[in-house]
Amino acid sequence: QAKECNGVKAPVDTSKPNPNEVEFDNLYLDMNGIIHPCTHPEDKPAPKNEDEMMVAIFEYIDRIFNIVRPRRLLYMAIDGVAPRAKMNQQRSRRFRASKEGMEAAEEKQKIRQEILSKGGILPPEEVKERFDSNCITPGTEFMDNLAKCLRYYIADRLNGDPGWKNLTVILSDASAPGEGEHKIMDYIRRQRAQPNHDPNTHHCLCGADADLIMLGLATHEPNFTIIREEFKPNKPKPCALCNQMGHEVKDCQGLPREKQGKHDQFADSLPASEQEFIFIRLCVLREYLERELTMASLPFTFDFERSIDDWVFMCFFVGNDFLPHLPSLEIREGAIDRLVNIYKNVVHKTGGYLTESGFVNLQRVQMIMLAVGEVEDSIFKKRKDDDDNFKRRQKEKKKRMKRDHPSFIPGGQFSPQALGNRSSPQAISNPRQAAYEMRMHDRQNSTTPSPNTSLNSDGCPSPAGGIKRKAEDSDSEPEPEDNIRLWETGWKQRYYKNKFDVDASDEKFRRKVVQSYVEGLCWVLRYYYQGCASWNWYYPFHYAPFASDFEGIADMPSDFEKGSKPFKPLEQLMGVFPAASGNFLPPTWRKLMTDPESSIIDFYPEDFAIDLNGKKYAWQGVALLPFVDERRLRAALEEVYPDLTPEENRRNSLGGDVLFVGKHHPLCDFIVEQYKSKNTEPVDMPPELCYGIQGKLTLNENAVLPDQTVESPVPMLRDLTQNSAVRQVTLGFNTMVYKIHISFKDPQFEEDFVFKATVLPGAKKPPPVLKPGDWEKTNNDGRPWRPQLGFNRDRKPVHLDQSAFRTLGHTMPRERGMPGMYANTVPLGAYGSPYSRPLMSGQQQIPKLLSNLRPQDSWRGPTPLFQQTPQRTAGAAPLLAWNRMLPAQGQYPPGQYQGLGGPMGYPQRPEDRMDRGRQVW
Repeated sequence: QAKECNGVKAPVDTSKPNPNEVEFDNLYLDMNGIIHPCTHPEDKPAPKNEDEMMVAIFEYIDRIFNIVRPRRLLYMAIDGVAPRAKMNQQRSRRFRASKEGMEAAEEKQKIRQEILSKGGILPPEEVKERFDSNCITPGTEFMDNLAKCLRYYIADRLNGDPGWKNLTVILSDASAPGEGEHKIMDYIRRQRAQPNHDPNTHHCLCGADADLIMLGLATHEPNFTIIREEFKPNKPKPCALCNQMGHEVKDCQGLPREKQGKHDQFADSLPASEQEFIFIRLCVLREYLERELTMASLPFTFDFERSIDDWVFMCFFVGNDFLPHLPSLEIREGAIDRLVNIYKNVVHKTGGYLTESGFVNLQRVQMIMLAVGEVEDSIFKKRKDDDDNFKRRQKEKKKRMKRDHPSFIPGGQFSPQALGNRSSPQAISNPRQAAYEMRMHDRQNSTTPSPNTSLNSDGCPSPAGGIKRKAEDSDSEPEPEDNIRLWETGWKQRYYKNKFDVDASDEKFRRKVVQSYVEGLCWVLRYYYQGCASWNWYYPFHYAPFASDFEGIADMPSDFEKGSKPFKPLEQLMGVFPAASGNFLPPTWRKLMTDPESSIIDFYPEDFAIDLNGKKYAWQGVALLPFVDERRLRAALEEVYPDLTPEENRRNSLGGDVLFVGKHHPLCDFIVEQYKSKNTEPVDMPPELCYGIQGKLTLNENAVLPDQTVESPVPMLRDLTQNSAVRQVTLGFNTMVYKIHISFKDPQFEEDFVFKATVLPGAKKPPPVLKPGDWEKTNNDGRPWRPQLGFNRDRKPVHLDQSAFRTLGHTMPRERGMPGMYANTVPLGAYGSPYSRPLMSGQQQIPKLLSNLRPQDSWRGPTPLFQQTPQRTAGAAPLLAWNRMLPAQGQYPPGQYQGLGGPMGYPQRPEDRMDRGRQVW
């Protein structure tokens, strides 16, 4: 954490050893997981404008960088144009977001009018334009501005942050086609196929999507870690009407706001805390999977890496971004465990593994699916029994709570206080009057009959009998109607009739659905292991078939058309946006969404049905939107393409990656020489100058060279007049990505090249982490689970004695609030300065005796290896003028890597020099 001095936070020196007791080489940021919470956060006030959003994104990246501290590469990937298979899900999400946003605004206005009509008190309605999160889509002005801001941010950090000194930075913005996480995986795959790749590179990927775990396992890299926000459910949110905590909009009563603090000084602040992060160590997950998947007495040689690939493939059946999950497989019902057990029972008959380097053996998959199909009927019946039992328990719980609830709870100064509440209690005033009011309230409750009590003719309560309860007083909640009834005989007939409007006996149609689903399974696995097999393929149904329908799939074709191209950005916007988000499109394109005479008006329904499909909430249901016909869409757009302005044409073009290095980076001189020679041809990047990274570099007229001013795209941030960074546009890492005026194709890979899904030679297996007792532990021995601090499980936590706690109690204020999250932002002159915020008036500093206390200070024993100053290693003799060693240590605070060494010129980590008992695979 940054330390504070006189109310100003000093930036963290990220060139120092990582306090988590691990050193990472490469950090990959799935930027969409950062953009969304920074632009429309749920647990703090939203930024007031786009500039504050950009500063919030800078702060978030700084926080991740301070934790991970990569030493070789920082790769930022923003979602570009997605494959057609993903666009269907994007279309569903954006239509839902638009519909739910409008419904929420209407409901909010309705409740507001009701409260005001009853004399309630509400703050004046803000005249504020609602931020449409649909603008976070390739091709919009927002994404174009974001790319400019990130270029500025990178240049600023390379100029001033010692932790960025020798870092290679790659920015793949929204103009580069492909999903962010898959652009990252494509980069890793193609670097692994190079002879100069370090097989012991330690990767760290930032993102919250569960599929990142599968993608990380699919790389077969021994050192792969995921960092993500720690999920904390039921975070308090303020009411959107009165801005008070403790209730939602539907429960708002318009009551006066209680005073926040002694002088109401915290009235405008939310009870927020800094976001915490957790590491997911895939090497530990691999240990669990190895124990789970190891099988004895197989008719073929057991290969753990192949079984990992099969496990990843089986997880696709419980749901992914491209296919609906099978009706009989729900992840919350233990579907993954069920599939693993079936797999281990059937694999003896299959004669081998289900997959190989991203290609599926359909004959073996058929055996697994038919085994699932045999138990489908019992799965549906058990699901019904479990659901009924859960409802019964919930009903009994409600009755018990209603019975045990006290009839009267005093309020005001005598209201009960939660144990452990450190706020000072209110002083008692006029206790006689308060006691009198409580007695009168209790007497009134005891004499007033309840609304459900029947009355005699004289108005007295009747001792027996009663009126019928109102519907809203019932313990049972209305359940959505289920016409399928999978637990009853005839479920397959009803399913196909209701979901597909065909008879279950229509064998031809059922086979068509199964074939499309099988194609989808093959496409998804290829996408995870080899890259996008087809930009045009998609699953053309809203629902999945049954596992028992997977008969005769061994002969189904699983090839995809070659040479397919992605949509252009504005074309994708037309395919995924509802008409309500048409303001992000050119006027004539927007008209195609709203004009009743438009040839594609049916693509943009104003309202659509949501099939709950056996679920309880609308967000779990299936949005029944029409699929976009690509040929009709392109035909309609041909008429409006001439209306695009030059700026819109630029945003509608596909771009490439951007590489940044600082002036101290060995590659800097090489790039400057290319600009001086004005060589317009793609050149190979020397791997010895960039930690073994290979690719082709192409000059661009918009490149920013050293000593040129970098203009700030954010008014509150200053221009960079002493720029020492250089960026190189259109960096192709053996990819099939094209820029509009530059073509690139890596000569090393042919069209049918297959990336091998295996551990690379020379990779060192990490030391085991799990101990024998870890296998038997269930539910953490009944204790609440808490994440481990740092990568060393034997690390001793910091301990404060009683005197230290007393000191904290005397010096820390009892009631604390958060200052404005985005107000008075300090310019980025000093690295990390967006975190600099003054203390609130009256807030005291922590005593100096505690200010330097860090977790690692309590570590006993010899100095950890990563904290020892490494000896300079001799690099290869310079071959060219730009092939120089890194600068001396005196120019910057000492970092982890001070010289190039090792076989290929990239720095060796200390643990690579001393192989502490690690095995070589």
